[in-house]
This record gives sequence, C-alpha cells and structure tokens, in this order.
Amino acid sequence: MRLSYTVPALTAMAALLLTGCVDNTGSAAAAPPGSAGSSGSTNTATVKKDDAIAALLPDKMKSAGTLNVGMANNYPPNEFKDPSGQPAGWSVDLTNALGQKLGLKVNFDIGTFDNILPAVKAGKDDMGMSSFSDTVEREKQVDFVNYYSAGIQWASPAGKTVDPKNACGLKVAVQATTYEDTHEVPAKSKACTDAGKPAISVFKFDTQDQATNALAVGQVDAMSADSPVTLYAISQTKGKLQTAGDAFEVAPYGMPVAKDSAFKPVLQKALQALIDDGTYQKILSKWGVESGGVKTATVNIASKG
Repeated sequence: MRLSYTVPALTAMAALLLTGCVDNTGSAAAAPPGSAGSSGSTNTATVKKDDAIAALLPDKMKSAGTLNVGMANNYPPNEFKDPSGQPAGWSVDLTNALGQKLGLKVNFDIGTFDNILPAVKAGKDDMGMSSFSDTVEREKQVDFVNYYSAGIQWASPAGKTVDPKNACGLKVAVQATTYEDTHEVPAKSKACTDAGKPAISVFKFDTQDQATNALAVGQVDAMSADSPVTLYAISQTKGKLQTAGDAFEVAPYGMPVAKDSAFKPVLQKALQALIDDGTYQKILSKWGVESGGVKTATVNIASKG
C-alpha cells in the first residue's frame, strides 16, 4: 500500500486515538469539506457512460452488468468505512466513476488486504482497489493499471524528533502486509543489523487505525505508511502526532487485474477517459490529494521504470 495532503475534521477515528481504544472493524471518518454527505462516497459529478469503451468489456462482465472490486476498507482517506459502514474515500469515488464510465454497477467485495490479489487471480473479483503499490514482485501475480503516485511518510509523537534514515533500535508501527511492513521497514532494520546496530522492532497491526493508535498512546516511537494516509492520520489526532522527515520512495498505485486479462485495456481506457474529461482531477481535489495525480493511465509501470 502508499506528497503532502491534509484532510481536516476530527472524527470517530480520532476519538479512538485520543482515548486509546481500538476499532478492529475499520475506520469511521468524516468526508472532506465540500463533499455531499458524511460518507465521502457521493460522486463528485455524474459520469456519462462511454458506449465505445463499454463495448470492449469482456462478454461475462457485460452480461453480469457488475464490476466486482476487492477492497480492504481500513486505509483512510484512500478507502475506509463511513459511519454507516459503507465504503468511502477517494479510491471509492474513483471506482464508482469508473463503473459509471463503463455502465456497470460497482460491487465492493470488502475483505483483508492480503486476500485481494488471490481473489483477482482466481476471477472472484474483476479488479482490486486498495492502495496497492505497483511492484515488480506483485506484477508476477497480476497486472496493474496505474492511477496515482504516492510516497512513504513517517510520523512521530509531537515534539519527538525521529529520523527514518536513522531508526535503529526504535519501535515502528505499520499496517500488516503493506509495503511498509513487507519491504521498507525490514530493509531499514537489516541495514541496522548489518552495521552492527540494534534492529528496528516492527509492530504489525491489522488496520491503520490501530497502528496510528499505538503511536498516539506511546506504544511505539514512530509509524510508517503511505503519505496521504500518514498525513490524514496526523490531522485526526489534534496535535498529538507530527511528520518525521519528508516523504520518500515515491511509487505508483495500481489497480490489480488478472494477468493478461481482457479487462485490463478496457480499465486503462476508462481511467484515461476520466482523466481527460476532468472527473479524475475533481475527485482528487475533493479529498485534497491532487498532488499525486497522474496525467496518463499506464500499465505495469514498475517493471518499465
């Protein structure tokens, strides 16, 4: 999973952080200013179906009339649960817009992050949308339609200086199975031990709320997450947390689809159409994450970089 964004409004998630409680079921977060409703899932604008692109859909998807999307809704502001339990976030808005462009009803298949790629590979879901960093390793399993660019951002308690480049011996919270858990922090820890210094103690949590909570209550020294997620979490804790260093390792987000899927070029065309007609930019601007926007919908950019 993975620029400088701020999404205001203290929410139920912040209340959890400030009291030290943990919500294992995901985030309840408020929509950004200017959006309709509290879920954040209301479309920025009605998107007209593109008949030419929709005609290219695989017959099975045409017949079903449904776009099945694997998602882990615990990574605000990208994808999370609104107070009524419905999917919300800018990724949700973008997915809904893609569905409208293709003339398909969107069905969010909510599950755990590590189950999404297997579901896409098996054909259970047509695609995933869960802040996947497109990596060469993941491209061995699925193809990616790239839709955003984000970096990694660390956070520390307010007033406590933490350098992500010199974190040996520190306790660092991450959301389990994210890039920060599987690659970034382990690589930093190995560099520490290779230099004869103490390893980084990695504290893994099922949801980003729990990782943020651990930092807010002093269980860990720092946390690492995708930049929009970290900055959103900081905004929710009412001055308890701060950024630790600058964002780094900027990388593409991708929507996973089955390897060599006939749906891949259709999804790429639909995304490019949203970019070209301005819908994509409106969605990013609504959530304050426009700095990571892209101008071209690409495929498997990690292996081409």
